[in-house]
Amino acid sequence: MPKILLVEDNEMNRDMLSRRLARKGYEVALAMDGLQGVTMASSGGYDLILMDMSLPELDGWEATRRVREAEAGAGRRVPIIALTAHAMSGDREKAMAAGCDDYDTKPVELDRLLGKIESLLGKQA
Repeated sequence: MPKILLVEDNEMNRDMLSRRLARKGYEVALAMDGLQGVTMASSGGYDLILMDMSLPELDGWEATRRVREAEAGAGRRVPIIALTAHAMSGDREKAMAAGCDDYDTKPVELDRLLGKIESLLGKQA
């Protein structure tokens, strides 16, 4: 069962998305902010990270950069999908520059997100 780290500060979004992913066969671990997300990601064991970009303590852009820095010497790169409600021009490029592998907008459309998750996890295999 693939394990996903969901880094999301909004409790309602976190609960809804984690339940929906669990029903699709994913094991989901939850982080409430960017600092907790970076700490949990560094412990390893995740197949994919869903990173909200608007987080307290440490935003998703910087959290993603820190995850990538920590992975640099480890020889393993966990796919990260940026999640944001701010679908502004240039945000996708900003997410990729921070180290994300893909980008999705909120509100999350589950089928679209699942397609991105499956595509990234398939590339890992």
